[in-house]
Amino acid sequence: MELTVADLTVARGSVPVLDGVSFALPPGRALVLRGPNGAGKTTLLRTVAGLQPAMAGEVTGAGERIAYAGHADGLKTMLSVAENLHFWARVFGTSGIDGALAAFNLVALQDRLAGTLSAGQKRRLGLARLMVTGRPVWVLDEPTVSLDTESVALFAGAVRTHLGQGGSALMATHIDLSIPEADVFDVTPYRATPRAAVQDEAFL
Repeated sequence: MELTVADLTVARGSVPVLDGVSFALPPGRALVLRGPNGAGKTTLLRTVAGLQPAMAGEVTGAGERIAYAGHADGLKTMLSVAENLHFWARVFGTSGIDGALAAFNLVALQDRLAGTLSAGQKRRLGLARLMVTGRPVWVLDEPTVSLDTESVALFAGAVRTHLGQGGSALMATHIDLSIPEADVFDVTPYRATPRAAVQDEAFL
């Protein structure tokens, strides 16, 4: 089942930022959002993930199929690396964390408290959570923040493995991840115009 976005208008607050966005993301493919800072990429991702409502349009193939990773790593600092992954596996009704530990080079750190990790290590752990969700659609907002070159390669490998298993990924990143299965979607042409704005009732 593919993720489909049809004629979507998304807003930051009550102000539309993107209007008329349409695309389809089939299994086995990735879509990389591009555009200047403030263009609305994060707002679009949050809307697709169901974290905020759309002003108009429709998203299908999302809902409980999505695993979202935003700017926060979503870690419990007083739990170890392994305990964090076990926690999220239980939340999503899955089991087994070995693949996630190996994919993000966390095996040697599995007994360390998450709160003692470096920023890059925390980011790797936050991204490793995706692999224990069992969800086919990954929605990722600037996933490579705090990652060095080697860790970016680990992340790209994890994404490619996910795609090879029939998953898909929608992500905003300025880094070329060298993922052949990824297409690029520039949000710039969809910047909302004044016509898409709604009147604030306070001024009526």
